[in-house]
Formats: sequence, structure tokens, C-alpha cells
Amino acid sequence: MGAKKLSQIESEHFAREGFLVRRGLIEQSMVSDLVDCIDASLNPALAPVEFEADVHYPGAPDSRWELGGQTPRRLLHAYGRDQLFRNCAAHPLIKGTLHTLMQSERLMLSQNHHNCIMTKHPGFSSQTSWHQDIRYWRFDRPELVSTWVALGHEHPDNGALLVIPGTHQLAIDPGRFDAALFLREDLTDNAELLSRAVPVELEAGDVLFFHCRTLHAAGQNHSASVKRSIVFTYHTADNKPIPQTRSAVFEDIPLS
Repeated sequence: MGAKKLSQIESEHFAREGFLVRRGLIEQSMVSDLVDCIDASLNPALAPVEFEADVHYPGAPDSRWELGGQTPRRLLHAYGRDQLFRNCAAHPLIKGTLHTLMQSERLMLSQNHHNCIMTKHPGFSSQTSWHQDIRYWRFDRPELVSTWVALGHEHPDNGALLVIPGTHQLAIDPGRFDAALFLREDLTDNAELLSRAVPVELEAGDVLFFHCRTLHAAGQNHSASVKRSIVFTYHTADNKPIPQTRSAVFEDIPLS
């Protein structure tokens, strides 16, 4: 485990770019167990589930009653589904990385944001446009970090994430976003930002750490296989969700 200690170079990369990939952080035995558990929850899809038709993203079916409309997009409330997901969320190497990146020993896992299994199915996966996760979150400070645990090879052809480095440090005018708070790709002002986008290619067991203000997007799955990922969001104990908002619906979990 000592070989996986976060280096100064990695910490500086996250601070500068707003994201960091740590390779092989999750052992392959856990990856296999998580895949088996997820697949058992996909057929049939065990509630709570968000379907492709629910998100209304580009490429999604218009309703649940159309062809592909009941394709699972997210299996929600991952932390409460199985001990396997709780072990993943509190994995010692994930916690150790977060403690360093967030400069705090008192971390909380949000049950209100992410906390899900992301799936992209062949044929009916939609596209996620450019956005910052903080857009709908309400905390004292916009200083949260999410983890994206890859359970297989993630690449541009099967809908891997794309990120724009350094955007967590930018103050972007509200007019550069549309009504749903996605970055407007029709604006010349945004062209330079979009030209800096890079794909985040991952292998099973890799973990992407990304800041809640980092602009990111994802394409459709054009492969023949389901892509599975687990996503959790963390904040420091002193960065509290604002009462009576979506961020405070469910109690946060301390990672002690």
C-alpha cells in the first residue's frame, strides 16, 4: 500500500488541472465482485434506477415507452445497496488520496450527489454535454471532490469522460451556459475552452479524482459491451450542505 501513497507531483497536478487519475488503485478481486453485483442489479434493474429516457440528454429515447427507453442509465443510492459499494467508497487508498487532496482528516460522503453506478449500454446510451457538477449542488463552499471508479476499459468509443483541465479555477460568466447549465457550444467565447478538452482513458481498477468545478462531458457508447463505473462525491466536514436544499436531503456519511 506504501507504493500507492500520493506523490507531491500528483497533488500538484490535481491542484493545477482539477483532476487526477490513479492507476490500479482498486484490486482486481474487488473489481470482479463489483461487476458481478452490478450485473445482478441490472437484469432486472433494481430500484432506484434512472433510465436513459429520464435524462433527456442528446441521443436518449424520448420516453420510457419508446424502444430503449427503459435502458438503465444510473443505479442510484449505491452506498446503501450492498457492503461491496460501501467498501469501495471507503477504500483505504481512496480515503488516503482524498485526505491529501482535500487537506483534511474529516471527510464526508454525500448520499445526495452521485452515489451511483453509472452504466452506458450499447445502442441506447446518451451523450452528456459539458457541465460542472457544482451547478445543482448547494454547499457552504464549492469545494467537493468526486471519484470515478472504472470497472472496465473506458475509452472514447464507449463513452469515456472528457475533461477540460484547469477549469475548476475559472470564473465563467453565466451567459456562457444554457438554461440547463450546460456549456454552450455555439459560442465563440467557449471555443478556446473546448479546444483544450482531453479524454480520460481508464482501465479496470483505475480511479479518477475530479473537482466539482472541473468541466467534463461524455459521449455515447458505440461499443458492443456495457460500460460500468461507480461514482461518489466527498466534502470536508466543515463544508456543510445548505439546509432545505437537494444537497441536504439525506444524511452525509463520515469517513472516519
